[in-house]
Formats: sequence, C-alpha cells, structure tokens
Amino acid sequence: MTSLYPDTSLKMEQMHIGLIRRMPSWKKFAIVDDLTETVKAFATCGIKQRHPDATPMQVQRFLADLMLGTELASKVYGDAR
Repeated sequence: MTSLYPDTSLKMEQMHIGLIRRMPSWKKFAIVDDLTETVKAFATCGIKQRHPDATPMQVQRFLADLMLGTELASKVYGDAR
C-alpha cells in the first residue's frame, strides 16, 4: 500500500483507515455533516468580509451562488440582487 498522506507514516495512516472502517455509518455521516457546516461557516465569513453591507438575505443568496452555482441558485431562489 502506498501512502495517501506524505506527512504521515504508513503505520499511522493504516491505523487511521482501520478506525474509519470500523466506525459506524451514523458516526461517519455526523463527521461529514460537521465538516459541511464548518465549510459553510467559513464561506459565510468570507462573504461577509467581501460584502460588509449585505443583508442576511443577500449573504444567504451569495452562499447559495457559491454552493449551487449561479444558474441553479437563480432557479431555486429567483433572480439575485
């Protein structure tokens, strides 16, 4: 097996993969959900920095543009701005 992470020893990487494989599905989904919420929080902070005068509704729309793409966000949320 080749290493996926160049900064991690192969033994530790194998241990990590083993732990993930033994983890129940609900726990994996919870971890992914937490990571998704973290990414959304970082994206929202970035939007607020770039658009300090944006209303909460505008921030939400900018986030939708980032996550869905402008075309799909327009179909879901209507025309922006």
